[in-house]
Amino acid sequence: MKLRVLAVAGLLALATPALAFAAKAPTVALKSIDGLPTPLPYPYNESADAEADLAAAIKKAKAAKKLVLIDLGGNWCGDCRVFAGVLEQPDVKRWFDKHYEIVEINVGRYDKNMQIPARYGVDKLKGVPSFLVVDTKGKLVNDGAFFALTDARHMTPQSIVDWLAQWVK
Repeated sequence: MKLRVLAVAGLLALATPALAFAAKAPTVALKSIDGLPTPLPYPYNESADAEADLAAAIKKAKAAKKLVLIDLGGNWCGDCRVFAGVLEQPDVKRWFDKHYEIVEINVGRYDKNMQIPARYGVDKLKGVPSFLVVDTKGKLVNDGAFFALTDARHMTPQSIVDWLAQWVK
């Protein structure tokens, strides 16, 4: 038990510098595995109806005149979880909520919901998280730039926001 606590503390120590965007670390809802807190959120609902979630996100984005960010990943992916943690930081969250409607699509281990990236011309994911940026007309606007954040754990929150900002008008 003591070893597991030390391992979690070590993960937190490693993740904290990479997530240092504002004066304090991101505020994330902690969940429990075997009674131990996890350092980052699990962003993907594995039993969600991905098609319905995507349709709802597109509808909300149209009404608010925002872009849709289709986040393709899995809860097993550390970089996916780091990205979700960055989005919870107050400064990032405010900016993100102003410009994007996000929909998290669980792709499992590249064996679930793969019709969604295929719909936008992405036949094979080279890694996760992968992101599709879609405008209010349902048109893909980041064609060819899907995999830039697959190494999110080694990126700063500022570089993540900078990448997402390139499609905001």
